[in-house]
Amino acid sequence: MFSPPIRISQGHLNLLETCFRKYQHIYLDRLASPIEPNQQESLAWGSQFHLLMQQRELGLPVQILLQGNAELDRSVSSLVQAAPDVVNLEGSDEREAEHPRTLTWGRYLLVAIYDLLIIRGDRAQIFDWKTHRQPPKRGLAGNWQTRLYPFILAETSDFTPEQISLTYWFVGSSPQSLKFGYNTIQHEQTRNDLTHLLTQLQEASDRYQTDHIPFPQVPRAKNICSLCEFAARCQRIPENKEKIKTFNFPVSLDSIEEVPL
Repeated sequence: MFSPPIRISQGHLNLLETCFRKYQHIYLDRLASPIEPNQQESLAWGSQFHLLMQQRELGLPVQILLQGNAELDRSVSSLVQAAPDVVNLEGSDEREAEHPRTLTWGRYLLVAIYDLLIIRGDRAQIFDWKTHRQPPKRGLAGNWQTRLYPFILAETSDFTPEQISLTYWFVGSSPQSLKFGYNTIQHEQTRNDLTHLLTQLQEASDRYQTDHIPFPQVPRAKNICSLCEFAARCQRIPENKEKIKTFNFPVSLDSIEEVPL
């Protein structure tokens, strides 16, 4: 019987690196906690911003999306002023908003959606809009989005790793950007790490489906279980029995998956 490939995004990879058991609870057991109202509001604002930038890139009117939302208007205007070479629609660049890319990897399908892809001569520039008010203080270079997005483009195009870059724009009243170059050494390291991580996932999935053996737990030495909403389920409740808080991954770039399973 044919089984469609399992879609894997940067969010899944970040979670797998954090804790395989938590991946099981969220994506196989479907036990994710409900989104809190303040998080929902933030997600809605981010969705509006992405939709507006896509509409703008397509040359469609955006005023209706800005009506009654002064903060959104200010954020877009600030970004236009801060990055005119990126958001200027004139010129001969090849541009595509919300550009999807996929790469088959065994039983998995690696997926990415580029908020904006610009081809300038022999250079491919990936841009990603982040509705965080400021960049994370650390760890962004190792985040799987920073690694996976250029990897997929290099594997599915004629561009070499050295011709590819990824730039995050953190929007707000004073937009800031972080640009990451790419090279062949990083590309091969990402290939090795993907192979290792997805091989582990495949083995854990097979044991879970065939013999009902749970996914492995994160080592206690990492000291993150007390902050996880699944601590009780995993029998990792701290001795002081403080109220369990929701665990957020280090450098969580997105509060919600761009590409669901």
